[in-house]
Amino acid sequence: MEFKIITFGCKVNQVDSAGMQQQLLQSGMTVAATIAEANLLIVNSCAVTAESVRKARQALRSLRRKNPDALLLLCGCWPQAFPEDTFEDADLILGTNQRERIPALVQAWAEDKTNSDSQYAVLDYRLQGGEPFSSLPCADTTRTRAFLKIQEGCNQFCSYCIIPFARGRCRSMPPQRLAEEAAELAAQGFREIVLTGINLGFYGLDTGHSLEDAVECCAAQEGILRVRLGSLEPERMTEAQLKRLAACEKFCPQFHLSLQSGSDAVLRRMNRRYTSDAYRQLVQTIHSVFPHAAVTTDVIVGFPGETEEDFAQTLAFVEEMRFAKVHVFPYSPREGTKAAAFPDQLPQWIKNQRCQRLTALADFLRRQCLAAFVGQTLPVLVEGKKQQNAQSFLQGHTPDGTLVKIFSENIEKGLQNSVICVTIESYADDCCIGHAAL
Repeated sequence: MEFKIITFGCKVNQVDSAGMQQQLLQSGMTVAATIAEANLLIVNSCAVTAESVRKARQALRSLRRKNPDALLLLCGCWPQAFPEDTFEDADLILGTNQRERIPALVQAWAEDKTNSDSQYAVLDYRLQGGEPFSSLPCADTTRTRAFLKIQEGCNQFCSYCIIPFARGRCRSMPPQRLAEEAAELAAQGFREIVLTGINLGFYGLDTGHSLEDAVECCAAQEGILRVRLGSLEPERMTEAQLKRLAACEKFCPQFHLSLQSGSDAVLRRMNRRYTSDAYRQLVQTIHSVFPHAAVTTDVIVGFPGETEEDFAQTLAFVEEMRFAKVHVFPYSPREGTKAAAFPDQLPQWIKNQRCQRLTALADFLRRQCLAAFVGQTLPVLVEGKKQQNAQSFLQGHTPDGTLVKIFSENIEKGLQNSVICVTIESYADDCCIGHAAL
């Protein structure tokens, strides 16, 4: 049987899709070259915005039209958060859990597909708490960096976010399984592990362990050169935690701390669990413990009731923090969240205007950050060879997550998966450019 997976949404969804692909390969299936050749089509959906659901629904209709005989499986956040929706084009529906059942369910469909009354659907979408951590296999890819999901769910219930309803409560990969996964990734030849989760800072809340334990477990694996963290919420990071991470030589000092707003009034309406001053103190602590750390963030612009003064506070705060990178998002009302019913919803033109202003500041700060590397020699983990304007170059990342393009007269293929020193000579919009100091 041949299959194709179509993925929408965040990095965690991409990791989930990689795990599904690996378990299907392990069950004897193969990846189809085209949609038309697939016997199984999987749509891994997102529900963060109404637009993401629209795209998933559109994909289902398109796939059904292009390949009417294939088994069409829908999974992910959309059916989990909105089980009352109609999914008329899907044959099999799963949420964000029980995806380890996919090979068995597909086999049952293959054996009984002539029975038009057969339905293979999991109807228990809403996670109420107490569920075990559902783990898919390690992703066997050719990448140098492996993304390992060690945490699922969120307990925070921000007023704009549907994720707690789509992913359930916080739960963590058991330490023994984490050690096995990390060892398997090292055996596959990966040199860097990026730990990911829906609310990564809550790893171990249900098992009595901590995020530092997870980092140290991965770093202990022979062959692993780097351990990096995915996106974090700021309220659970402490100085003691940071100092323990700093003691791990393989830990990469890159911190993606979601801000969302620099206005305390907006943060309260968002039901965020910190103030701008607490966030500021955390960033200052990070830089005191990790002098060469990069701090990146997310900001939502145009939240209901956001005044021009609120937005000005966000602009000033972003400039003060000197973020290495800022992802800017216009607020989008999400059915099922409290914020969707808030008064004072802002018109789209104001959201667009504020996005443009914040993006311009973010781009300026990004260029300043990259320019500061010129003249320095940095360690870069080489991830592969690329081609641009008929010129070949290597590409990789520094410990703080900066993308580096490496030009050299003699680029050896054997450099992939190794750390080399690169002298930075210039920078572009989103990367540094240099030569290998071999």
